[in-house]
Amino acid sequence: MIASMSTYSFNEIEKKWQKFWEEHKTFLAKEDPSFPPEKRQYVLDMFPYPSAEGLHVGHPEGYTATDIYCRFLRMNGYNVLHPMGFDSFGLPAETYALKTGIHPRVTTEASIANFRKQIKSLGFSYDWDREISTHEPEYYRWTQWIFEQLYKMGLAYESEMPVNWCSHDNAVLSNEEVKEGRCERCGTPVIRRNIRQWVLKITAYADRLIDDLDGLDWPESVKQMQRNWIGRSEGASVFFKVDGHNENLEVYTTRCDTLFGATYMVISPEHPLVGKLTAPDRKKEVEAYIHQAAHKSDLERTDLAKDKTGVFSGSYAVNPVNGERIPIWIADYVLISYGTGAIMAVPAHDTRDWEFAKKFNLPIIEVLKGEGDVQEAAWIEDGIHVNSGFLDGLDKEDAIATMLSWLEKNKLGHKTTNYKLRDWIFSRQRYWGEPIPLVHTRDGAVELIPENQLPLLLPEIERYQPASTGESPLANVTEWVETQSPVDGSPARRETNTMPQWAGSCWYFLRYLDPHNSERFVSKEAEEYWMPVDLYVGGAEHAVLHLLYARFWHKVLYDLGHVSTKEPFQRLVNQGMITSFAYQRPDKSLVPTDMVEELPDGSFMEKQTGIALERVIAKMSKSLKNVINPDDIVREYGADTMRMYEMFMGPLRESKPWATTSLIGIWRFLDRIWRLHEDRAISEEAPSAELLKTLHKTIKKVTTDTEALNFNTAISQMMVLVNEMYKCDVLPREVWESLLLLLSPYVPHIAEELWERAGHTPSIAYASWPTYAEELTQDDEVELVIQVNGKLRARVVVAKGLSRDEALATARANEVVKGWIEGKPIVKEIFVQDKLVNIVVKG
Repeated sequence: MIASMSTYSFNEIEKKWQKFWEEHKTFLAKEDPSFPPEKRQYVLDMFPYPSAEGLHVGHPEGYTATDIYCRFLRMNGYNVLHPMGFDSFGLPAETYALKTGIHPRVTTEASIANFRKQIKSLGFSYDWDREISTHEPEYYRWTQWIFEQLYKMGLAYESEMPVNWCSHDNAVLSNEEVKEGRCERCGTPVIRRNIRQWVLKITAYADRLIDDLDGLDWPESVKQMQRNWIGRSEGASVFFKVDGHNENLEVYTTRCDTLFGATYMVISPEHPLVGKLTAPDRKKEVEAYIHQAAHKSDLERTDLAKDKTGVFSGSYAVNPVNGERIPIWIADYVLISYGTGAIMAVPAHDTRDWEFAKKFNLPIIEVLKGEGDVQEAAWIEDGIHVNSGFLDGLDKEDAIATMLSWLEKNKLGHKTTNYKLRDWIFSRQRYWGEPIPLVHTRDGAVELIPENQLPLLLPEIERYQPASTGESPLANVTEWVETQSPVDGSPARRETNTMPQWAGSCWYFLRYLDPHNSERFVSKEAEEYWMPVDLYVGGAEHAVLHLLYARFWHKVLYDLGHVSTKEPFQRLVNQGMITSFAYQRPDKSLVPTDMVEELPDGSFMEKQTGIALERVIAKMSKSLKNVINPDDIVREYGADTMRMYEMFMGPLRESKPWATTSLIGIWRFLDRIWRLHEDRAISEEAPSAELLKTLHKTIKKVTTDTEALNFNTAISQMMVLVNEMYKCDVLPREVWESLLLLLSPYVPHIAEELWERAGHTPSIAYASWPTYAEELTQDDEVELVIQVNGKLRARVVVAKGLSRDEALATARANEVVKGWIEGKPIVKEIFVQDKLVNIVVKG
């Protein structure tokens, strides 16, 4: 614990200003028409899931960045919307309820209260009047309403879908809950089974979700991840007749030009034709294989490093280009969820197919001329076509075009656009989520609950175990499930699946605009005033699914005329992760920090085993006990210190390790600022020319760096200014107040206090940002580099703007340079204004 700064009681003063902001609603945002569109900014944080553990120091990094930017914008005359809320439906609260019997609402709302307290303790300038939580009925009423619009558009449908099933818990598991093929809670082997699910037709928007990325100011890496996830590709659908059956197998391929090299086919164990194509003498072996495949996750099945498995169906297909009979195999490396669930295998030119062919002794035919023997290794580069009939001698582009034309002419295939993206499984067999507002009638009809009867509330229950059928715990609540048709009053059953946690986060940015509206999810006026989001900041872990789902919902609402923009988030920034130290055994496993002993020589060992450990950088984790609690930091060093330290650690977009020793350096910097105020009087005299130039350089750099979110370099420049101010016996008011204005977005509590003590009416939050004179940011002198034959020989300080002749004369007169050029003919002299002289000599 460090003693308090001089007489600055940061705990007392930070609480004072936080109370002031709250009581005066300092950061209340209004749709003020006097601000033109170009002076309105909607800045958004990815809202947190309120866990029982509370925040760790990694969470506020993005919040601090957006807060600095918002405060900067307000001081530059912008109307700023900066809201906060909570993504409060989800599995962790229900999992806790299963263990303890405590209602998820109780634990969730306790976590929200703690998160809110922690966030407010850091002085963020949120408009708390707009706070939302996705589990509140007045919020999820509109989530249900949006689902109903999707249903009416034909974008929501029921389907039997494969899921991960734990027979011990009678529960559907997410992929993240399956560890090495077993339930992570109870260890029971997980199987794949089909369960009735609600699905959203996101594939209907696949092209727009790709094409509209081009107009967004997002990191290119995130755009590429979205494109790859959607996976649009141009190829061909090809039809293989099944020998002896009245069936065709359709495959999708991007390389129809390699058809002459297709020597076998593979279908997924879930393919609908498996039963028909399995020969009687193969039935037992095929059924055993399908049972085995059901115990694997999709990730395990497609792992390229795993040994290939498969079983022969006993049937053959006919290769459409040459009439050859080729065997049809069943293998789990083909997924029913991609393409058609069937592939043509060209082992000479695909590593996976080559490994399979080698294992099961299947033919390998070269059709692209390459280097080496395809019997020894697949040739996966392009080449001129061989052994390919009418394609021989053609390159890739011409061969694809020729084959496509041939397939279409003979009605054996056609050009196709394919997508990796699959429709979104939207239901969960859980309790703690939005009820899906539908009923099922006895005659099998599905009916929407009328909009004026929304929200459909979650019933209060005491047991959270899923039903034995695999349905959600709601299926056990008979009095809730059994209802009447909203159309004719006949007996009906409510839908018992609930929505996924993604649902509430698909549109929360719109509800912030008008959170108390009971007539619409957002008013037309508020939406048109603020949208789109100008800056969206959050972790890269949401780079694909959250953004994809939110964009999909937004586009649907746009098509329905409910929103005015095609895209919700114009600019996206991913902050880097704040990491912490961890300790690693030789086998790379990590040890909790409380099990580590530091030795006198600075090395580390595990207490129980004596094994030598290496200190490494790792993600903060409760299990590793390396989580830093922001409450502890705020209590010991203050919110301003934590805010500035997190921004000073390094560039916002990069990951950085937490180091409390470096945080103390920021504490000392703020202490120096406070002592400037204590030790020196404020003078009305003009600053010295040198200090004035430093001030204007600082204003320029902090302005440009804050605009660009380069906060660490802005802080460095403010430190330069403070060092210069320490050379003064008194503080020129112009410099002192400009410093406070520059500091205020970064460390608002100390800036507010010192601003008030300088004689100003609170608050500094809307004071005008200082301006700079460009001529005062320019140096009078510059460093001139002098080279001889391109090699550095001297550096000299000269007057800025020195002419060519003056610079050359200065260079020739330099004693070091003289030694390199005397007696040698000068061939050429190169001059770059204010930067360089290069004298080229002969000999």
